[in-house]
Amino acid sequence: MAKMMPELKSSPVVTRYNEGEPVLSKKDIPYEADCIFNAGVVKYQGQYIMAFRNDHGFDGVGAFQYCDIGLAKSGDGVHWKVSDKPFLTVEDLHDPEVTKVYDPRLTVIDGTCYLCFAVDTKHGLRGGIAKTEDFQSIEILSMTVPDNRNMVLFPEKIGGRYVRLERPFPVYSRGGIDRFDIWMSYSCDIKYWGDSRLLMGVEDVPFANDKIGPGAPPVKTEAGWLVLFHTVDIDRNRGKNGWEECWQKRYCAGVMLLDLEDPSKIIGMSKEPLLAPETRYETDDGFRTNVIFPGGLILEEDHTVKIYYGASDTVECLATAKLDDLIALCKPV
Repeated sequence: MAKMMPELKSSPVVTRYNEGEPVLSKKDIPYEADCIFNAGVVKYQGQYIMAFRNDHGFDGVGAFQYCDIGLAKSGDGVHWKVSDKPFLTVEDLHDPEVTKVYDPRLTVIDGTCYLCFAVDTKHGLRGGIAKTEDFQSIEILSMTVPDNRNMVLFPEKIGGRYVRLERPFPVYSRGGIDRFDIWMSYSCDIKYWGDSRLLMGVEDVPFANDKIGPGAPPVKTEAGWLVLFHTVDIDRNRGKNGWEECWQKRYCAGVMLLDLEDPSKIIGMSKEPLLAPETRYETDDGFRTNVIFPGGLILEEDHTVKIYYGASDTVECLATAKLDDLIALCKPV
């Protein structure tokens, strides 16, 4: 049985924008939308680009009939203009197996923007990688076999190869329904991936007892690759939270540093959460409460860091911190 976690608090180095009010929600979307969250964000061609998950068509019980990826742009990373229609839908993938597309992550490599995403199919969940230069059309480069998701790309080659973080679903070999870890794989062309290895297990994170996984794509700093990841702990006494009859999990955001030349080496990690659910949008309102999921990390010229995260699987929020403060949290492992 998973051990129970104590009360968790966000790090004092993090400041929520507008006291935790969302920067994007369903009211900002000019088409059908219920839950807007788990967005990927990059700076690309002089502006901020956000790709967000949109769940809609709630069945009144605990699930949504549709899920697609929308697009928004901003000049300051705070105020967003949403495109008139979704950016990526099930129909765009031209695959009768696919039933949902969601959870986008964005990375710019050598002037091209890459989109990592997940799809539900009739025979399992898959992770995909696509590229775009104009956000009008995309080219699908790679799709995993089931089951793998939460994939994020490093923004440059390391040792001549592309690198990604990922979270496979080893249910049988890990002895339970949830016991998922962070892995990494390498590629020479982004299409074919291998040389896979474990980066960090659930047991390595003091504030997780269920699963962990990648969050935002890594950011390069002089101290190492700055990486946000998500953590999950279960408390069987939580009972009903949000719209579902029973939601017993809590999602937090963690932070770590990886070696610049060998990112399979963790050189530092905070032993406490960077962000834990605390505000109304994170703990009381929403589809699944007690959820924070970091999907975007922007390093500004003044060394301020913007952290974009989904709250309660319902809205997209923003927090900021100083780069040096985040690095200082990552104690040697």
